[in-house]
Amino acid sequence: MYLVVGLGNPEGEYSNTRHNMGFDTINKIAEKLDVKISKEKFKGLYGETVVNDEKVILLKPQTYMNLSGDSVIQFKNFYKIPAEKIIIIYDDMDIEKGTIKIRKKGGPGSHNGMKSIVESINTEEFPRIRVGIGKPMFKEMMIAYVLQKIDEEERKLLDSAINKAADATIDIIKKGIDKAMNLYN
Repeated sequence: MYLVVGLGNPEGEYSNTRHNMGFDTINKIAEKLDVKISKEKFKGLYGETVVNDEKVILLKPQTYMNLSGDSVIQFKNFYKIPAEKIIIIYDDMDIEKGTIKIRKKGGPGSHNGMKSIVESINTEEFPRIRVGIGKPMFKEMMIAYVLQKIDEEERKLLDSAINKAADATIDIIKKGIDKAMNLYN
């Protein structure tokens, strides 16, 4: 069983912002696999499907970014999902806009959603897909930058990365993380 988690803030006010690349990717995966993200449990919206005989839960925590781990740990514990089968998808300012990076494990960096997950599940040993959003001109603008609405031109570039991240997630489940890393990194 896999738990695929897209990080973001509850949609509506926060939709179409750089900080919701994880939610946008979950929506794209759901579209590709014909899954409805409509069930509610453990502070999250989720949907379920099967890929290559593996049950897959697609999750969008509804806790706001900084408390994402609160939802993830409840799904992990309830379904007894090992950390190496939890895939986290999130925005990353250190990656060029429109590109993605897959890693098997690693620290949370400066991303508060990832800090919450690492703290909650008590390990850094889980795969992640980082969707590049680029950096603001000045470090002081980081919060405003990630929460800013995306214009049409930038949306096209980010949609390309979201589509790659969705395909990469499906490939991790079907072919394994090493093959996915070779294909997308």
